[in-house]
Amino acid sequence: MTKVKIAISWLDACAGCEMSLLDIDGAIVDIAKAVEFTRTPITDIKEFPNVDVGLISGAIGNEEHEEEAKELREKCKILMVMGDCACFGGPPSMRNAFSKEEVLRRAYIETESTKDGKIPSSPELPALLEKALPVNAEVKVDCFVPGCPPRAEAINYALTELLQGRIPVLPSEMMRFD
Repeated sequence: MTKVKIAISWLDACAGCEMSLLDIDGAIVDIAKAVEFTRTPITDIKEFPNVDVGLISGAIGNEEHEEEAKELREKCKILMVMGDCACFGGPPSMRNAFSKEEVLRRAYIETESTKDGKIPSSPELPALLEKALPVNAEVKVDCFVPGCPPRAEAINYALTELLQGRIPVLPSEMMRFD
């Protein structure tokens, strides 16, 4: 049986989505038997290969995130985003009320614990975008799994549906966040 190839991208986020993915507990064994993980946050693969499913957590906050989302979109047949950051911008978008310059100045110069701060500048550092964006602001998304973090059962449901060749639509009872 051919395994479904999956690539995962972790953009501007906290790792809560990845922890929820691990919280699917024993179901992850069944999923792992059916998939081949390619590029993920824990593998050392530098480029996205062509895959069946791309998963993105996190908002698009800088130019590197923007390029990564576009590259994964080009290389996957189905793109699923998980977590409020990827679906709606989430906490990273709280900075959108301020200019990029104000955000950088506050973070690197004006914080109470900073003395003689300096905004880092290097060609190796990806440039911050003016606004933190949900993934669908830059690329077409096929499936959304919201939540902060998303419930493990919702991630498991979505992955199971994808492995059965269906685009998941989360049942309304999985869309409660209390």
